[in-house]
Amino acid sequence: MERKMRKLASYYKPYLPLFLADMFFAILGAGVTLVIPLLVRYITNHVITMEAGAALLNITKLAILMLGLVAVEGFCNYFISNYGHVMGAKIEYDMRAEIFGHYQKLSFSFFNNQKVGQLMSRITSDLFDISELLHHGPEDLVISIIKILGSFIILLSIDVKLTLVAFAFVPIMLVYALYFNTRMKRAFKRNRVKIAEINSQIEDNLSGIRVVKSFANEEVELDKFEEGNQGFLAAKKNSYVYMAGYHSGLGALTTLITIVVLVVGAALITGGQVDVADLITFLLYINTFTEPVKKLINFTEQFQNGYTGYERFMEMMAIAPDIADRPGAVELKNVKGDISFDNVSFHYEENTETVLNHINLEVEAGSYMALVGSSGAGKSTLCSLIPRFYDVTGGAVRIDGQDIRDVTLKSLRSQIGIVQQDVYLFVGTVMDNIRYGRPNATREEVIEAAKSANAHEFIMALPDGYDTDIGQRGVKLSGGQKQRLSIARVFLKNPPILIFDEATSALDNESEKVVQESLEKLAKNRTTFVIAHRLSTIRNAQKILVLTDSGIEEEGSHKELLEKDGIYAKLYSMQFAG
Repeated sequence: MERKMRKLASYYKPYLPLFLADMFFAILGAGVTLVIPLLVRYITNHVITMEAGAALLNITKLAILMLGLVAVEGFCNYFISNYGHVMGAKIEYDMRAEIFGHYQKLSFSFFNNQKVGQLMSRITSDLFDISELLHHGPEDLVISIIKILGSFIILLSIDVKLTLVAFAFVPIMLVYALYFNTRMKRAFKRNRVKIAEINSQIEDNLSGIRVVKSFANEEVELDKFEEGNQGFLAAKKNSYVYMAGYHSGLGALTTLITIVVLVVGAALITGGQVDVADLITFLLYINTFTEPVKKLINFTEQFQNGYTGYERFMEMMAIAPDIADRPGAVELKNVKGDISFDNVSFHYEENTETVLNHINLEVEAGSYMALVGSSGAGKSTLCSLIPRFYDVTGGAVRIDGQDIRDVTLKSLRSQIGIVQQDVYLFVGTVMDNIRYGRPNATREEVIEAAKSANAHEFIMALPDGYDTDIGQRGVKLSGGQKQRLSIARVFLKNPPILIFDEATSALDNESEKVVQESLEKLAKNRTTFVIAHRLSTIRNAQKILVLTDSGIEEEGSHKELLEKDGIYAKLYSMQFAG
């Protein structure tokens, strides 16, 4: 706990002058609030008993002083609200940059076990709660303590009995506020769960709207939504019961303090024990010490939310990337493209089944290597080891004789181009998506890459050509068009090593032909690995590897493997039977 709190406090360090200024103005503002009722007491006690001219002069001076204090208090509150929030936002910015940068370092194995929504919440709502705590927490605490203690000491010096009467209600307010605050928090938590369920339902409906309409099931969806919406309404109603109890109860208690102080004070005045000026002062101070009670209660909730968010943040930051540059890792340069698998074994997690077992493979630079086999045989896994998306659990993968664990990840991955079956296109234009292959490429280079990928023609037919917005994940494009953009991206990157992971298996015959032609052009003079589902696409491969659960069962050219009449021949005849 102590170590975590020290780490949390360290986020103030770059903004220490701003934090100290924020705290100074918070204390000054609280001090001004305490001073003004004393000036009122002075006027009602002393000034109004003076001779008219002197009284008027003093009132004028004190009015100017009070206006000055109001201006100071206004500036203090403005500074706290503006610059205090800016400080909180800057800390939130730093923490968001830190966790987002950390996400970029984590490997595929981490993301395999995570939900994107949960990772998003850690970078949005959790960080907002933390920044609110770091901004409001210290100032609310300081202001509340100064106002409550200051009011108590000042009032105690004026009249002990009346002070004890006024402050007797403070513990009652604390208990009452805590009770309702706890229940309100639970109710609002239920609200968040219910709204998350509704959001999930809406996302599910909108994502599958084509299925909904094809089955004419709009009414079914409306019924499902109605059920969720009713649940949310019921949860909201419940939360408002506690919210109403909290605010009305505290308001009533504040008014009750005023009434009791007024009644007791009036009784003491009739007995000559208290002056009218002192009673007025007490009445002016009531709001000064009751308002901070609410702030203290809010602080406890704020601390719980913020610290819970911070613990989740630290939990994520504590996850060390399992794939990172070794100390002394060097740049991978002048790559020819010789790749060797030296007794490679691999399994995804501890105590899970081995996917690859003692694989030995030599691939010469410029070779066109195809991988076939049943689903789960390890074809994609084998290729994922080359760019170190996963690290081998035994043996070594080498490029040009160099263990890939001894080179930097950035330089390794910059030498490898990957075209996958499931193309991911980012929100933006065609130009943005192709340029992702080399962000500093010129427009002319992007167009040249698109031409090489047989994409230029269809791009020019789009409404704004290369500046056409392609929508979320390229929803406005066909499968073949998306695939050609991903190939253009790799053409622009121009790497010496290529991996085609079932790049044409989801396409129709016509699109497959165009994309296959682009892939063949891209593969020329590069070391290429092709994971193939359709065996027709790999007839020209120099070597075909047949993978099974036991490892590499067969290898050879298309012709050689057919002559062997083994696993490959069976797979081929199954695909082309009849």
